[in-house]
Amino acid sequence: MQAVSKARLQIHFCVLLWGFTAILGKLISLPALPLVWWRVLLVTAALLLMPRVWRGLRAMPARLRWAYAGIGVLVSLHWLTFYAAIKLANASVGATCMALGPVFLAFVEPWIARRKFDPREMLIGVAVVPGVVMVVGGVPAGMRMGIAVGVVCALLVALFSAFNKRMVEHGDPLTITCIELGAGTVFLGLLAPLLPHAGPAFVLPDMHDALLLLALSFGCTLLPFALALVALRHLSAFGVQMVTNLEPVYAIVLAVLLLDEQRQLDGWFYAGVAVILAAVFAHPLLHRKRGEPEQPELLAVAESHNIVE
Repeated sequence: MQAVSKARLQIHFCVLLWGFTAILGKLISLPALPLVWWRVLLVTAALLLMPRVWRGLRAMPARLRWAYAGIGVLVSLHWLTFYAAIKLANASVGATCMALGPVFLAFVEPWIARRKFDPREMLIGVAVVPGVVMVVGGVPAGMRMGIAVGVVCALLVALFSAFNKRMVEHGDPLTITCIELGAGTVFLGLLAPLLPHAGPAFVLPDMHDALLLLALSFGCTLLPFALALVALRHLSAFGVQMVTNLEPVYAIVLAVLLLDEQRQLDGWFYAGVAVILAAVFAHPLLHRKRGEPEQPELLAVAESHNIVE
């Protein structure tokens, strides 16, 4: 098999694994806070077993380590709101809200990257509004708080994606991931006492949850991250972006097949999803039309947002 064809299959497999993160989040019975705490702890512990990570930590200036730690706080809040949205609604709603990340990025990145705002990017945000209205109208009233939390989650993913884009060239990808997730582990542990309704961060999972947490941490986080880094050697950033934008589609299809969620949602929800995804796919097409360089980008920690803008 040619290297490019193999790389495309690898990226699709990665996106499929990322799609399972929403499914596992719904199946794990732990509340959102301990679920995320265990996930970041397990991934950080695995990365600290790699000599390459320790070499990267020793070589990195303290100022950069603190900068990545700050981004890690945003990462942990993103994952916390992502799984909170799934718990408050369902996996389909959580995945759909995640699809809003590139839309928020179109507004957030010019501010963080200190570049001129392109009015054409505003069209993406305007195009999404009808889709969001249809999604809200297509879910039961009891799930709408989940949508609100999911929108916050998408804003957070846009923020840490933009900050990571500025910092990507200053360290080894695995080392950056370790710092960010390690900082997230500490932050969530300190945050837990301030959120008494969320419960403590350390909750010992039962065997069922423990197995699912292992699958989430290693099968849906470290494995696709490693495969995607290899695939990026043979694919353009634009090509990878178009594939990773399919993550909400994979997640919703999996939720229908495995969780039977279509019984909870009506046609307006799926029509809204189609509108949102159309805007999301238009975003990289707009950048390509402008002739911007295609630079692979590490976004070390958020499912399909791990790899490119």
